[in-house]
Amino acid sequence: MATNFDFLKDTDVNLYDIIADAERLYRDEYFEQCISQTRRFAENVCKNVLGKKRTSEETFDQMLATLKDNAQGSEQEKEFIEDLYFLKKCGNKTVHSSSVKQNGINALECLQRAFEVAINYKVYNKNGDLETLKLHYDIKLLATGKKDKTLAQKYQTAEEQAKKKTTSKNTKKTSSSTKKTAGKTTKKAQKKQHSSIKSIPKKKKISKYWIVVGFFSIVAFILAIYLLLAK
Repeated sequence: MATNFDFLKDTDVNLYDIIADAERLYRDEYFEQCISQTRRFAENVCKNVLGKKRTSEETFDQMLATLKDNAQGSEQEKEFIEDLYFLKKCGNKTVHSSSVKQNGINALECLQRAFEVAINYKVYNKNGDLETLKLHYDIKLLATGKKDKTLAQKYQTAEEQAKKKTTSKNTKKTSSSTKKTAGKTTKKAQKKQHSSIKSIPKKKKISKYWIVVGFFSIVAFILAIYLLLAK
């Protein structure tokens, strides 16, 4: 299961195991135990940083005092020592408390402070990669134990989604264009058919009036010829 402290594995496995356990305790809602574990982590980091400068110091307080006395006054040193003091203070309160408060907010802050301590330790005490300074504490990773997508993976996913949308739009446009073309073709065919129907000449019908007139004209013509012959 992934943790926010994976970058510490190749620097100090022992420290990694201690703080990774603190995150597991937090995930299981053992907040008091989580705080105590972050104190243990801070104490071991302090001991490692002192190294050969440590002489008769046995307690965390004594080691912190010596560390502070040997500080060069840089800003990162001040923040580093301040975070160690914070973790010691919270851890002591938890250990000596007569009741279990189950304070998740304090536990989360302790983990975040331990994260800053771990980065400081890796970069400034173990000459780690400066890119480590760009890391941020991921609360989602703490809660799920699963790493979120990297920026490159997010970009790739977004690009793929954009391509799908573009393809879908083009398909819709093509379909719409095809429908419009088909519609225009149908209308043209209908117009041609209508035009051809109009162009067919209609047969003229002879009215009854002209039939009667023609009949009587023929009768009159026959009578006239008969009268002429009778003379």
